[in-house]
Amino acid sequence: MSEPRIMLTGMAINEAMDIAMTLDPKVFLLGEDIAEPSGGVYKVTKGLSEKHGLHRVRKTPISEQAIVGAAIGAAIAGYRPVAEIMIMDFLAVCLDQVTNHAAKIRYMSGGQTTVPMVIRTSAGAGMGFGAQHSAMLETFAVHSPGIKVAVPSTPADAKGLLLTAIFDDDPVLFVEQMMMYWDKSYAGEVPVGDVRVPFGKAAIRRDGTDVTLISYGRQVHDCAAAAELLAADGVSCEVIDLRTLVPWDEAAVMQSVGRTSRAVVVHEAVTRCGFGAELSSRIHEELFGQLSAPVQRVGSANTPVPYASNLEADFIPTVADIVAAVQRTQG
Repeated sequence: MSEPRIMLTGMAINEAMDIAMTLDPKVFLLGEDIAEPSGGVYKVTKGLSEKHGLHRVRKTPISEQAIVGAAIGAAIAGYRPVAEIMIMDFLAVCLDQVTNHAAKIRYMSGGQTTVPMVIRTSAGAGMGFGAQHSAMLETFAVHSPGIKVAVPSTPADAKGLLLTAIFDDDPVLFVEQMMMYWDKSYAGEVPVGDVRVPFGKAAIRRDGTDVTLISYGRQVHDCAAAAELLAADGVSCEVIDLRTLVPWDEAAVMQSVGRTSRAVVVHEAVTRCGFGAELSSRIHEELFGQLSAPVQRVGSANTPVPYASNLEADFIPTVADIVAAVQRTQG
C-alpha cells in the first residue's frame, strides 16, 4: 500500500468524490458552477467534469430548491447524488426539501424507500464574507430526525467521512468549513484509495486527565492549541473530535468526562441553542454526581456574522476563550 500523502482539505474532498464516481456509476454531482471551467467557487470539484463527464458533474441554475429537490428525486430512483449548496446560509432556502422530504421519506415509507444523497455545503466565518455567507447552521439538520451530519476537522477525515456519506443509504449533511479548504496550516496526511471513516466514532486527538475538550471541525485545532498552552500551567486536557454529530459518540464523551470530571464544549456556531447545549445537557444528565464543575460552552456571539474583519475576529471563539473556559472549571 502506498504511503499517505500530505494534502489540503479541498484536495481530499475532491479525491473522495473522484473515487466514489469511479467506484459507482450511480454517483453524480450537481450544483452551481461545479463543472469546468470554474470547478466550483472554491475549486473543490476542479477537474472532475473533465474526467467523468458533464452528465455526471452537472451545473445547475442558482436555485437551492431545484438542486436539493432534483437530488432527492434521483436518490429515490436509485442514484447517489452529491448536491452542493454553495453557502450554508442558503440551506434555509431549501429547508423544506431537506427536513420534510429527504429526512422523512424513509420513515414515511416504512423503510421501503431510502434517500442515499449527500448535501455538501461550505460554512464558517473568517473569510470576510459577511452575515449571509458565513454561518454555521448544523443544528438545522441535527434537530431534524432522519438526516446524518458530519463536520470533518482534518483532510483525512474529510475524505473518509465523505466516502462513507456517499455510500450511506440515508441523507447526509456534510459541512465543510471554508477556511480549511486551502489553508496549509490545516494540511495533513491522507491515506491512498478507498479508505472510509465510520460515522458515530469520535477521535481522541490528545490524551489528558484534568478536563475534556469536546469539539468538531476547525475548532478542534483551537482546542489542541489551547491544550498546549494549558499544559504549560500543569492542566492536562483531553481533546475529543466528534467528527459526526448525527450519530455522535456518546460513549466516548461520557467515558472521558467520567474520568476527567470536567468538560468544555467548543464550536463555531452561535452559542445559544448550538450543539454544545445538547452535549452539555447530556453530560449533566448522565454524570451530574461525578462532575467537579459545570460544563462550560464556548461558541460564537449571539449576533449575525459581522462583515468587518476586526469584528469578525471578535465574533469567532478563540483559543483564549477556550483557555478561559477551562480555567473556570479548575476553581
